[in-house]
Amino acid sequence: MSNGTSNDVSGAINNLVDTLGKLAQQQIELLSSGIKSATQLIEPLGKTVTDLAGNLISTLNQVLQSVSAALAPKK
Repeated sequence: MSNGTSNDVSGAINNLVDTLGKLAQQQIELLSSGIKSATQLIEPLGKTVTDLAGNLISTLNQVLQSVSAALAPKK
């Protein structure tokens, strides 16, 4: 009878370890999926910010050229 009880305890421990392993794996997959989703959301924002900064610098450059042309002595 003690052998049967030992097998039951061993089986319960194995099931518990398997369950904990599966839970840990699912947590890692969830975290990985979240990071991937966040990256996919941030990537277009980064491109937009970069484009906006480039356009702003170009606009400022044009303004400075216009001011310089207006202040330059005419021949």
